[in-house]
Amino acid sequence: MTELPERASRRTAKLASLPLGAAGRAVTGVGRRLSGTSADDVSSANRERAAQQLFEVLGSLKGGAMKLGQAMSVFEAALPDDLAEPYREALVKLQEEAPPMPSATVHKVLSDQLGARWRERFESFDEDPAAAASIGQVHRGVWHDGRAVAIKVQYPGAGPALMADLNQLSRFARVYGMLTPGIEIKPLIAEIRERVIDELDYRKEADSQRTFAIAFDDSPDYLVPKVVASAPKVIISEWIDGISLRTLIGQGTQQQRDRAGQLLGDLAFIGPALAGLMHADPHPGNYRLMPDDRLGVFDFGAVKSLPDGLPPFIGEVVRMVVDGRADDALDALRRNGFVKGSIEVDADGIVDYLLPILEPITQPEFQFTREWLKKEAARLTNPRSPAAKFGRQLNLPPEYLMIHRVLMGNIGVLCQLESRAAFRQSAEEWLPGFAQ
Repeated sequence: MTELPERASRRTAKLASLPLGAAGRAVTGVGRRLSGTSADDVSSANRERAAQQLFEVLGSLKGGAMKLGQAMSVFEAALPDDLAEPYREALVKLQEEAPPMPSATVHKVLSDQLGARWRERFESFDEDPAAAASIGQVHRGVWHDGRAVAIKVQYPGAGPALMADLNQLSRFARVYGMLTPGIEIKPLIAEIRERVIDELDYRKEADSQRTFAIAFDDSPDYLVPKVVASAPKVIISEWIDGISLRTLIGQGTQQQRDRAGQLLGDLAFIGPALAGLMHADPHPGNYRLMPDDRLGVFDFGAVKSLPDGLPPFIGEVVRMVVDGRADDALDALRRNGFVKGSIEVDADGIVDYLLPILEPITQPEFQFTREWLKKEAARLTNPRSPAAKFGRQLNLPPEYLMIHRVLMGNIGVLCQLESRAAFRQSAEEWLPGFAQ
């Protein structure tokens, strides 16, 4: 029977195999090039093997490794063409797939959390998991009152495994960063580590889900499944069907992708306004486009508490940049800690740096594309680019870190969907400080 965590030495060896495997492929590649194989063929073959190994290792370990893979997959649209294709499927698989727990393990968790007679609460319980993620898996069932339900069960030992994985992954952050240029791995791991404790307590997740469900009850645009029952390691929610955004990325019509993208982007504004919370795990596996064109939203383990809504400063400085008010934008950024007092910054540089990434709200409608995101990623991360050099002068206060990651993650998903969306109007209506 396989449970989390595995023996520490075994998990460490698996994680270490990623950078060691990359080094081994590099050495093998040199030999193949000396034997006459073209550099392009060698490079392509190495990337394909690296993608497969990435999925096998991170997926089999679940825990922090799986969670890092999910977070990375949001940004696959930003990868250069020569890297994107072999990694795309491997990374995206991490969003919704993982090896399942044995049935005996699932039964033990349910018995511990719901009582020895837990089966009497259900008319039926499907032993095969319907979905799996970083710290738990979901089974389908029918509650005793006839409602179809999703039963989310946490992997035994998920907490220690998460922390052990994240500590180990931090040591290899530079190597993973080489495999995924444009994604800063070490800060991403640090942020995941900070929110792990909350995600492990399913009671907190259930409370957040209840808050969202009340806020969006009877919404014409969103569906949040109601919580039926919860315990520290189990959540039972109403089952929702629909098409996952991952499926829409590969197979959806333009109309479906536009609708899903608009609703996903708006949720970052509307959630804080209506629920006082921001849904903070924006990967395609957490959303469904429903038959009635509502966006189904689930997995509330990662949320940002914003009881007063998004800080008005965000909308105010965005409007200043869009309107070209460079001096005002610089003053606002200084007051809110984004530019430290000892740093001299050219005000016009603020507009030059921020305006391109704000392009989606400068137009009545904007077409998100992979090409646009790759261009922006190169502009902002290439060490030789003026924008990257300018960006190193700025500071991101800790209280804005998750907001920033959610907004950037949403952009990544929108570019995977290649949605056309009208976020100027959304900002006018829902982004505090923007309309003034």
